[in-house]
Amino acid sequence: MNMLRIEGLTKVFGKSIRAVDSLSLSVKKGTMVGFLGPNGAGKTTTIKILTNLMAPTSGSAYIDGVDISRHPKEALASVGAVVETPEFYPFLTANETLMLLGRIRGMTASETRRRSRELLTLLGLGDRMNSKVGAFSKGMKQRLALVQAILHRPKLLILDEPTSGLDPRGMVEMREILRSLKDNGYTIFMSSHLLPEVQETCDYVAMIDSGRLLLHKSVDEISAMVNPSRIEIVLAETPSDEIMRRISVLNGVSDVQLASPLKLSIGYEGNAKDRDILLRELLASGLKVASFGPHGLALENVYMEMVKGSR
Repeated sequence: MNMLRIEGLTKVFGKSIRAVDSLSLSVKKGTMVGFLGPNGAGKTTTIKILTNLMAPTSGSAYIDGVDISRHPKEALASVGAVVETPEFYPFLTANETLMLLGRIRGMTASETRRRSRELLTLLGLGDRMNSKVGAFSKGMKQRLALVQAILHRPKLLILDEPTSGLDPRGMVEMREILRSLKDNGYTIFMSSHLLPEVQETCDYVAMIDSGRLLLHKSVDEISAMVNPSRIEIVLAETPSDEIMRRISVLNGVSDVQLASPLKLSIGYEGNAKDRDILLRELLASGLKVASFGPHGLALENVYMEMVKGSR
């Protein structure tokens, strides 16, 4: 069953700017969907409509079967959201902020205190629960935003760039937290500019540009769409001219490019079995291989082709 369903959603600003254009897609319960598109594609506008921060020009959206525009309180009762850059009252502590939000959501004080302590510790803010939010970094505010989104145990999380402002370690930790939430039954609809993040964490990808849906497929289906006609090889040692010559005449190799002293790009036509043979032949030629695989990320390749084709 679908947790989120969007039907013909359209948002027009002024007389002619279509930020969202007849968008239709659905999100199955218990799955994680990456919502992708370039800047200005309509992602944040869509998310604002889904969280009732903005009314659509036409079309409908439903959360667990409830129309968001007609019954917003009922529809959003089971939603946790982070929209754009999170901001909080700077004079409140993290704990006071969550106590206020818990009260707004109808939680008891004891339940909110227990849940706040648990989640702040989980997201690395346990030692800052009594610090004023005004002193928090952008990354810390991002963590606190996720805490408030899951404070009341919602069924659906709608997240707008959840790793924005986090350092590399924080991004890895956030990905692990999101995976854990999905494994515990949460449905997650997440916009992101980070294609590796989406490919590593999400089950499905919905890609839009100019407000229109370009693609809505599983990550596995997208991986199968990629034609691995180029092989990227990271080297442990710069190859000699003789090794480069040997590689260039291997069966199935159309061209060889030394992209950098320790990175080789090979034009190659062949299936998985053929690529296994190619790797053996490369090693036999004397090439020192550190890693070997299709050029670029599957999602990155598809994304660039789809966006380029929509312009």
